[in-house]
Amino acid sequence: MNRIKKRVVLHFPGFEPLDAAAHRARYERSARQSAAVWNFSASVDELKKFGRAPYFDVVAAAADWQTQSRVHIVDHNDLVAALNGRPFFIRLLNGYLAAARVALSGGMVGYFRHAWRFGLFFIFPFLLMLCGLAISLSIALAPFLFGLPSWSHIGSIALAVAFFVYVFLPQAEKLHTLHLFSDWEMAVAMAGLNRLAAEQWLEASALSVRQALEEPDVDEFVISSHSMGSSVATHVIGLLLEREPGLLQGKQVVFMTLGSAILQCALMRPASVLRARVGLIARCREIFWLDIHCLTDAIHFYKAKVAAVCGHPDAEQASILFVRFKQMLTAQHYAKIKRDFLRVHRQYVLGPDVKAFFDFTLTTAGPLPTSHFAEFSLRKMPELTFNSGDEAQALSIGR
Repeated sequence: MNRIKKRVVLHFPGFEPLDAAAHRARYERSARQSAAVWNFSASVDELKKFGRAPYFDVVAAAADWQTQSRVHIVDHNDLVAALNGRPFFIRLLNGYLAAARVALSGGMVGYFRHAWRFGLFFIFPFLLMLCGLAISLSIALAPFLFGLPSWSHIGSIALAVAFFVYVFLPQAEKLHTLHLFSDWEMAVAMAGLNRLAAEQWLEASALSVRQALEEPDVDEFVISSHSMGSSVATHVIGLLLEREPGLLQGKQVVFMTLGSAILQCALMRPASVLRARVGLIARCREIFWLDIHCLTDAIHFYKAKVAAVCGHPDAEQASILFVRFKQMLTAQHYAKIKRDFLRVHRQYVLGPDVKAFFDFTLTTAGPLPTSHFAEFSLRKMPELTFNSGDEAQALSIGR
């Protein structure tokens, strides 16, 4: 297939406090940026209800092509909101319990073995919070340490509390520290499927995804996922393939993982179901797996072959596309974001400043088959101008 006229996208966002409406608004902003860079028009319709996978329609067009894409957002914002909406000390305690479960289940060792920067990402929020608590405790105990009268503890304890609440926590929240605590609770739930009513939530999502896959006359189905969303997507698609091995027969399907954190969950010993579902996806002949990696993104498993690490070395491995965000943004823009590791991690699904060989809008709303992006590079950029000669020579990448 040389040109996509109709596409269905099932997008599984990362662990962010954004609902489907917010993701739609982000997509519209990114589509505007991409359209301006590549000189095409992009119209993004309003969000419509569709069970656990609400959707919006996108029409992208230029002089010689038009592509209609229906983008479903399979977000898990209700789980994020439930985790982030609890009292501070409950979030603190449960976050450290989640970290202990990750470490005891072998996850931490696996992180440092396969992606040492991800290992540092794991320990970062917990060490930072320990530092804040240690400093606050030192302030509270200062009178005892310096032999001051016992009544002076009243002032030191008040000062310690004030430091922690009004100085440390605001700075820690700029780094989304407590949000990361919740992220690890979600990771443990996706690994063991025994917390947050994870199985029931996945079942409900699978029903909506199954219905979306019934859309007729579709040239291409794209299952895109970002960060933690890749584990969710793997569970949902794997669950459907377990029940209906022939579900995707006759369909052109791309499983596109962006800054994938599947191994965040899969490296824990209880994640046997997740690892098995990775194998189902890797072995499904109708699925072309495109894994997008970026060297400067610390929150994913750079260069890791996910299927092999999950115990499926004999399965066809994902095609890895290595991108550089600084080649997608102006020098000033990149300089502004490069020290914010969470902002860098979001760039996979954000718009470009300049033409680049990877562009989220093009992969989900453009006229080129998404699988073609596996072959693009700085020397072979996407070409959006079509003529009869181009179509005859176009590559058809897939299984």
